Amino acid sequence: MLGLSRGSCSPSVSRVWQNWLSWKLEDFFILLLFLLEGAGCLASPASPSSTTGVNGNNRPGINVYMNVEEVKKLLGLDAELFYVRDDTVNNYALSFTLPVPSETNSLHFTWHSRTRIDYRLGFHVENPIAMNQPRSNISTQGELPHVPSVFRVDLFCSGKIDGEAIVTVQLNLTISANNYTVLNFKRRKMCYKKQIDPTSSTQVFYISVSVCCIVIFLVAIILAILHLHSMKRVEMEDSVSDTGSSQGLSQPSTQTTQYLRADTPNNAAPVTSYPSLRIEKNDLRSVTLMEAKAKVKDIAISRERVTLMDVLQEGTFGRIFHGFLLDEKDPTKEKQVFVKTVKDHASEVQVTMMLTESCKLRGLHHRNLLPISHVCTEDGQKPMVLLPFVAWGNLKLFLRQCKLAEANNPQAISQQDLVYMAIQIACGMSYLARREVIHKDLAARNCVIDDNMQVKITDNALARDLFPMDYHCLGDNENRPVRWMALESLLNNDFSSASDVWAFGVTLWELMTLGQTPYVDIDPFEMSAYLKDGYRIAQPINCPDELFAVMACCWALDPEERPKFQQLVQCLTEFHAALGAYV
Repeated sequence: MLGLSRGSCSPSVSRVWQNWLSWKLEDFFILLLFLLEGAGCLASPASPSSTTGVNGNNRPGINVYMNVEEVKKLLGLDAELFYVRDDTVNNYALSFTLPVPSETNSLHFTWHSRTRIDYRLGFHVENPIAMNQPRSNISTQGELPHVPSVFRVDLFCSGKIDGEAIVTVQLNLTISANNYTVLNFKRRKMCYKKQIDPTSSTQVFYISVSVCCIVIFLVAIILAILHLHSMKRVEMEDSVSDTGSSQGLSQPSTQTTQYLRADTPNNAAPVTSYPSLRIEKNDLRSVTLMEAKAKVKDIAISRERVTLMDVLQEGTFGRIFHGFLLDEKDPTKEKQVFVKTVKDHASEVQVTMMLTESCKLRGLHHRNLLPISHVCTEDGQKPMVLLPFVAWGNLKLFLRQCKLAEANNPQAISQQDLVYMAIQIACGMSYLARREVIHKDLAARNCVIDDNMQVKITDNALARDLFPMDYHCLGDNENRPVRWMALESLLNNDFSSASDVWAFGVTLWELMTLGQTPYVDIDPFEMSAYLKDGYRIAQPINCPDELFAVMACCWALDPEERPKFQQLVQCLTEFHAALGAYV
């Protein structure tokens, strides 16, 4: 049972506001106090007055903290807030009830340990009428990751009343049967009742009739305009000879290109449209594990041929290994591979999704694609998915390493190199578009790069687990790459080659910013409204106007106004050649 102090909340809205205003001054000074004292205590773990050690003498190396981005979001401070650092518990931090802004709906914690540590996660809400039961993107019990990973806790108000909700996130860490530690993270948040304007039934009737009349009138005008436009176009086609279609991103001569900024609506001029768009719905997968294994039966191999080496990436339930695959005909020969697999506590749904999503590019052959080569699906063991090995690995992680070592990197990456990567991604996506394959999750995290700057597009298997900050759940129990999705995908769940073009524009932005997260300051729940109003990401620093104009064309609201991938290939190739002329 959690030891919580019960808070009382007056039904008076004015008193709630007074309580909220009193938080800001009181909590700010308390936070400065425990940050300063807690920092000193963490620097000297032997001090018993401020911190306590996690039970046990094996030094499991447990760390639980909020990163700089999370502390900045909640408190406006550029600092990390450690609850446990190297097995030492910061009691100052745990004793502080941290205020959460009313517009913030998610909390993020970073954690890891060197040895095996089991955990149990629970929640308790005081005043549950004001706040719904919290949810997390991880299971309620499992094992701490061995590399720094982030898990999320969602705090959504019910909208039923105005009031203060105090939430306790309880994390039990167990080293052995008699050796455990309980961490209680307390948060408080102001929740407000949803305002509904009272309207009489008579007013509703007249408003409805008026709206229907206006809609009918507008539809009639639109139909008349379309009819006149089609007649005029037929006359023009009869009188004007065909001069061929341009393959570049040419703009109509009567319009002026206006490059997008963070505070400027989308005024990008239209480009050559798609003759027909293949639309797909992003349905939740209903494939069983047995059906998923049956689909890859023809490329299944014995597990004995696979040797696992180092862990390259690790999430809550998934891992990617560097491994070796023995040649089937000559056991003395072996080749390097990536091995995707899951941990023992992974659910059947997670295993099935890994196998299903790994088959997205199967059977496709292109120099800029990396489909799976083999699988291991033997009974009694977790499945493994094998892909050809690429030296520098994940593109997003590579870009971030380049950014960190930009000052003294002997292989400093140039703008011409980044454009060359974009050309390769566009070539791979052009091939998928011709084969009528829709990727649905194009991003730097779903690409790999080798030591010759060759980029290959991969599937998105395990991407949600390995990059949890790039995916968000919008209340339908499905994590989506919201910041990379086109407006029609967010609103109607429609995916096409045009929505892949939108994602390519965001991926191009990732390349030019060396792996930064797009729309980082926008709440995922507000993305659709933000895009509908015509706002886009700001132009990256040192990004040429011509290159940003390419991104702007990819983010046109109308899917048919976005360029084709073949046009993007030609435009970027010409821009790459122009860059080379100045080198």
